[in-house]
Order: sequence, then C-alpha cells, then structure tokens
Amino acid sequence: MTGQTSSHQNLGAASAASPRRIVVAGGGPAAHRFADAMHARGLDGWQVTVLTEEAHLPYDRVALSKALTDADVDLTLGDASMWDHEALTLKTGERVISIDPAGKTVATAAGSVYPYDELVVATGSDAARLPIPGAELTHVYRKLEDVWSINKAIADLTEKLGRQVTAVTIGGGLLGLESAAGTEQLGAVPVVINGSPWLMNTQLDEGAGQALGRLIEAKGFTVHGGVFPTEVLSDDDGQVTGVLMADGRIVEADIVIVAIGVKPRDELFRAADGPDGQKGEQLFELGPRGGVVISDGCETEVPGIWAIGEVANFGGMCLGLVAPANTMAEIVADRLHGGEATFPGFDTATKLKLSGVDVASFGDAFARTEHALEIVYADPARGVYQKIVTTDDAKTLLGGIFVGDAAPYTSLRPMLGRELAAEPGAYLTAAGGGEAPETELPDDATLCSCNNVTAGTIRDTINGCGACEGNAPVQELGELKGCTRAGTQCGSCVPMLKKLLETELTKSGVEVSKALCEHIELSRQELFDAIRVLELTSFEEIMAKYGTGAGCDICKPTIANILASQNSAYVLDAGRGTLQDTNDRALANMQKDGTYSVVPRIAGGEITPQKLGVIAAVAEQYGLYTKITGGQRIDMFGARLEQLPEIWKLLVDAGFESGQAYGKSLRTVKSCVGSTWCRFGVQDSVAMAIHLELRYRGLRSPHKLKMGVSGCARECAEARGKDVGVIATADGWNLYVGGNGGATPAHAQLLAKDLDDETLIRYIDRYFMYYIRTADRLQRTARWQEELDGGIKHVEDVVVKDTLGIAEDLEAAMAKHVDTYVDEWADTLKDPERLRRFRSFVNAPDQKDDSITFVPDERGQMRPATAEEKAAAGQQPVLIGASIPVRATTPGLPVENEV
Repeated sequence: MTGQTSSHQNLGAASAASPRRIVVAGGGPAAHRFADAMHARGLDGWQVTVLTEEAHLPYDRVALSKALTDADVDLTLGDASMWDHEALTLKTGERVISIDPAGKTVATAAGSVYPYDELVVATGSDAARLPIPGAELTHVYRKLEDVWSINKAIADLTEKLGRQVTAVTIGGGLLGLESAAGTEQLGAVPVVINGSPWLMNTQLDEGAGQALGRLIEAKGFTVHGGVFPTEVLSDDDGQVTGVLMADGRIVEADIVIVAIGVKPRDELFRAADGPDGQKGEQLFELGPRGGVVISDGCETEVPGIWAIGEVANFGGMCLGLVAPANTMAEIVADRLHGGEATFPGFDTATKLKLSGVDVASFGDAFARTEHALEIVYADPARGVYQKIVTTDDAKTLLGGIFVGDAAPYTSLRPMLGRELAAEPGAYLTAAGGGEAPETELPDDATLCSCNNVTAGTIRDTINGCGACEGNAPVQELGELKGCTRAGTQCGSCVPMLKKLLETELTKSGVEVSKALCEHIELSRQELFDAIRVLELTSFEEIMAKYGTGAGCDICKPTIANILASQNSAYVLDAGRGTLQDTNDRALANMQKDGTYSVVPRIAGGEITPQKLGVIAAVAEQYGLYTKITGGQRIDMFGARLEQLPEIWKLLVDAGFESGQAYGKSLRTVKSCVGSTWCRFGVQDSVAMAIHLELRYRGLRSPHKLKMGVSGCARECAEARGKDVGVIATADGWNLYVGGNGGATPAHAQLLAKDLDDETLIRYIDRYFMYYIRTADRLQRTARWQEELDGGIKHVEDVVVKDTLGIAEDLEAAMAKHVDTYVDEWADTLKDPERLRRFRSFVNAPDQKDDSITFVPDERGQMRPATAEEKAAAGQQPVLIGASIPVRATTPGLPVENEV
C-alpha cells in the first residue's frame, strides 16, 4: 500500500464541542508513544482511550532484561501523570478481541464495547513458540510476567535442587543473548542453543558472528550452534531435564527459555466481525508472514483504522524494534492533526545490551547494495571484528558491523547515507589507528533514531529551548534529554549526545563542566594541582575544602590515588584504606572465587634459580596455581585473604617485593635478553629494564603503566605496545610513548631518538609526571596523549623542549618518589595493626573461609571448584544470619587483573 492516497488526510483539529473518539488497541511502547504524541500536540477536541490487556502502565520492553534480574525495577514509560489528563484514558485488563469496521466499534474480552471515530491498532506481537514435544514446559521472554516467572523459577529450582541451575536459552539473537545473560546474573549456568551456525545471524555476518561467539564463550556461556532442538525432555514429575538436539545429543537443562523471535498479533485483522456477529469478508491485506499491510501514512485499507508497531507490515516486513514503532506513532498523531508525515522505512540498527560484550549493526550490514565495498578488520583471537560498508568509491557510508569494539558506532550511525569525513579504514579503531575521526553531524542527521531526533533539533534546543520558559538555553545533559527525548530509550546515542552538547556549549563560549563527580566540581587535573600546592594529606581535608557530602566510588579512589602519587606514605594508613577499592585494600588482586593472586616483582623478567626455588616452595606449600604472565613474571593464584601475610613473609624474607599488580601504578618492564646474550642486540636491554622498573616501581598514576625495552630493532619486547617503550639503536635509545594493548590497542609514538642513558631517564621522568598531573581518572596514556591539544607534538614541547618551563619541577617530583619509595608488603608485615586487615571474617579472626574449594585440573594444578563440584563434595551453601561470620572485605569497584 506504499504510496496510497490517504482517505483521512488533513483531518485538522477536531471540534471541542463534539470530540472525536480515538481508541487504541494495545498498551505497549507504540501505544504509549502515540498517546504521548497526541498529548504533546494538544488534546483539545479529542478523546483518546487506550485499551491494554496487561495490568501495568505501558512499560519499556527494551529494558526488559533489567526486570529479569531485579523484579522490583520500575520500567514505566514516561511520566505517569500524563494519564491524569481528562481527555486521555488508560484502561488496563481490557483485551480487544474484535473490530466492527461497519459499526466503528471494538469489543473486549471483558464484554465491553467501545465506539471510535479513529482506531489505532498497536497490539504488537507474541513470542514465537517451538513446535516440538515438551514445548509447554518452556518459558518465553516477552512480557514482565514472563521475566518474573523466569526469575522465580531459577530461585525455586536453586533451593529445591541444592545446586547451581543450568538455564538453557533457545535462540541466539538479541533477546536470546540478553535472556541468557540475565540467567547468569541470577546465578544459573548459561547455555545457548542456536539453530544458525553463528549468533545474531540476522544482524551479523559470519565473521562478526564468530567473533561474538568467542566473546560470549569467554564470559562462561556454553553455545551450541548450527543444530536445532527437537524435544524438551522431563522426568515423571514434569521437571525439565534436558533438550534433545537434531543430531541426537542431549543438552542438560533445569529450565528452558525460548527466545526465537516474535510473530505479529494480527488476529483482529484476519476476519473482522460484521454488525450481526458473523464473520465477514477479509477486509484487510495481510503480509505473507503476518501483520496488516499499511501505507506510508500508517493507514490500513479500511478508512479510520491505523496500525503501528510490530503488528504493522510495511514493505513486506514487520520488525520488533522501538525506533520504527515510535516513528509510526508520531506519523499517525501528525496525520490526525492535519499533517502529511510519511514513514521512511525501517531503521534496522541494533546494539546488544550485554555487559562486557560490545556489538552493534546498522544499515546495509551485509553489503547487499550493488557494487558495495566492505572494509574489514578482524582479530578472531581477541573476539574483535569491525566492518564498514560503503559505495564503490569508498565515500558514502552504507552500513557497518562492530563486535568487541563498537566505539565508532555512535558517531557513524547518524552518518548513514552520507559522505564520510575520512577514508573508511580510519574508522576501524581496533586496527590500532586510535580514536575514530571527529565527525561533524549535519543538522538533518538523525542522532537518536529511537525518537527520531536530529542533530539540528539538539543544537536548537541547546541554544534556546522553545518549550522552556523564556526560550532558555539548555546546558545540562539530563535537561537536554528531557526536552528532546534523545537518549531516553535504548541509550546508545547518549555518548554522541553528550559530545554534541559539549561542542555547542564550547562554541557559545560556555565553559563545559569537567567535574570529577557530583561531590567535587574540580576536574582530576585541577584537584591534583590543588592538593599538591596546598599540601593536603587527608580525604577529610580535601572534602572540607573542595567537596560536598561523604564522597562516592568515583572521588574516593581518585583522591586516594592522587595522595599516593604525591607522597610515598603507606597507602592504607591515615584513613586512606576505606577510600581504596578491593584490590588496593587487600594489596592483591581478587579473583572470581574470592581468593587472591600473589605477584612478586621480577624486575625486567630476570630471576635467579634460588628465587625461582622460593616461588616454587611457596606455591607448593600453599597449594597455589602458578602462571607465567605476559609481563615476564610469575603469578600465584588461590591465596585466601588470611594467607597473604604468611605468603608475603616468605617472599619478603627471600628478597622479593610487591609487584603491585593490584594498583594503578607501574606493572612491569618487559625486556628481551639484549646484547649480553643475543647476537643481534646492540644495547643491554635487561640492565635498562631492571633500572627502569626499580626506578618507577610503586609510582601511582591515573591508570596502570607498562613499559618495554628491546635491545634492537627486531623489537622482541614489544616496546611499542607499551605506555613507554625503549628500543636500542647503535647510537643509544629511541623513546616511544603512548602505546597500549587491550580492547583498543594503540602503537606508541616516537618522542625522541638516539638518547644516552641519562637523557632517556630524564625524559621518562618528565613524561610520567606530566601524565600523572594532567590525565583524567582511569585514562590510559594513549587516550590522554590523543586528547592533548597538539598530541605528540605537545608532549615533545613539554618533555623534550620544556616550553612550559616545568621540566625541573617534574624531575624533582619524580626524584622525591624514587627517594621515598617503600615496599607496601614489607611495610605491612612490620605492623600488627596493619595485619588485622588480613582475615576472612572481622568477628571471627581465626576462622577460615570454608566456602572456597579447589580441585585439581587436567594439567596437574589446582583451580576453583564449580558449584556442581562443591555440591558433590557435600559443601552446604552459606545462609545469611546473625551467627554467620561477617566478611572483612567485599568486592568494591571493578577489579582489574594483570594482563
């Protein structure tokens, strides 16, 4: 029906004396958006009645995964006071069961009849069911009641079975993966069955799907792909026991959730009732796979009847996405007010909401456009895949796929169908090219597709909001979201929205807030300088002068880090211990089972056989798992909190010191064997690496620091992948800065070449101290360097040329650190009061944590026991009660293990 001439165009405003009656069948997001759109345009002369079969106010299905893990979360859409308007009525528990187009009425299952002048059908869709034996034993993932039922079932089964529940989700699409992630957060073992060979096959090509599979499996999910289920198995009591696959395998399961898609709820259109209650002729055109066919004005073939959301078929498609549903709702509201808005087609962009897994797809992701080019970067080992699709001249953006690193998505999506500002490869940030190029969005570019908000609308609102009193400018992100609706649904556009706000405010001469958090208005750099100049030494002093309230998980560890950067006092003394996260409080990295890792410093990777023997003896005595890390030292895993002092006593007595794998500080200085042994080496890289590590050990900074020293240009120490890299030449050392590995790797850039030892050290002193003083919290050197005005040239001016005249001050600050360094674990062992921290339970000092259990692995070492293995050993779950010992430390901020 696309292009059909509307029979209701230019209706104009209805008469206030005889209001026109609009009935909305359905109470989901599309229905809510239509009611909201009518409310925003004015309800004079209208009477809108929304009939929903659910017992709730319309809620946000996009955020349904939140309700799966938190049954008390409020997902209500918009401001509930909207329904208090006298011309807007919401009736819950009223399911529309039939339409009488001739009599212009609808009937509900409760026996009510509602007359209408205009009918808007927004019945949405139902979860698709499996046509296999045992399907009645499964759960679906569609409504609040569905996710509440899953939540309760997992809790009940866990209590009944006395072990960890295995939750199988059938379906590897967006909803399936979100469902599986939710079951994992509820304590179940997540298993995904996907009939297609790779996950999210509707949105991702094979390369992206395989990368996603690696990321999902790395999170502990089990994925069975390429085989369909044929039966859900159960015991005599009806308890699910497994899923029989088409290849004969049985996948064990305690609960099965089906998330294989949706089907339009178009039963109202299949045969509308006549006035005598008899089935009449088929009045509505239906799509081949369901849904009522609509025109580009969202009209059906029957005058006065409209369809929006998932029940509406346009261009042969029905899609369960929020953006097109909102657009359709706005179009119908516009047309009823005399407008001529048209539906442009479906925006199929999707972003997976799964913590730790970055996935996005938009536009012509499969490059189906004739002569389309695909520019791809893939790193299967890291689970990273980035693809940009352009026209054959590599200029116009047609689509893209991002897995593992979706950072470019937010800036690229609004540029769909437009010319790119740089060559396509520059946007493949995972390839090591740094941040994506700056993108200036045209005014007509859609920034928020969920609510169809353009960049121009955002700019206009920032400079003067017509809905605000006095056309006042909008300068806060929350206010901007409220005025424009941008970023209020799926949230994927919020980073771009924030960036646009800051850019426009800067253009207007308005100073953009760099506040550290809601408690401290200063930026980290400003706070660092204030603490340094005034020589403040405590959290209380700092908050009294520059803060409000009691602080938070942002400002507390930041202040602790700044204090540690400016003096080498014991980091947990003088009340600073309560500011730190779990790792720093325990002077060790917490692992997934609640144990800790022990990481002694092995400077430059060089160690004597005697010290190797000490590590072996300690690991054997305490039953620790040992692993040689990428930083050329040995980690020992599985130490209980109360064992840490005992272990470190043995290590300190043998000459070891803390490797600070737990701190935002120097981790390691990696080196090759250098000229002492290697026939290609031109400098003694081991000696230089040891010198650097001993100089900068314990140096607290905004983020962890890593260094590398290579004895020749063959670069065996991978120095250019480090924050500071040193590479030997025949004439000295080349100094590289600002590199890192991780999810967004960056190559270090050359700062100076052919340096002697003394100059090299001097430049590194200046570089580190300048970074520590000016970087944001948790900002790696690579990102800090990129954001500096002038980039590497600015770094060269400050560090090499001393254009700011602060080199001497920076060197003095580093010298102070070197002169006052004290090993944290050696200090801890000297003080009985400090040792009181290291006990599993504060009210039972001598009690061990018996919930920690290890089993031997297949390679002759130990590992944490699984829930099943604990249950088999007869270990009872710990119940919360007054007589139960209280843990001395609990996870605080996210812990970060050494890589």
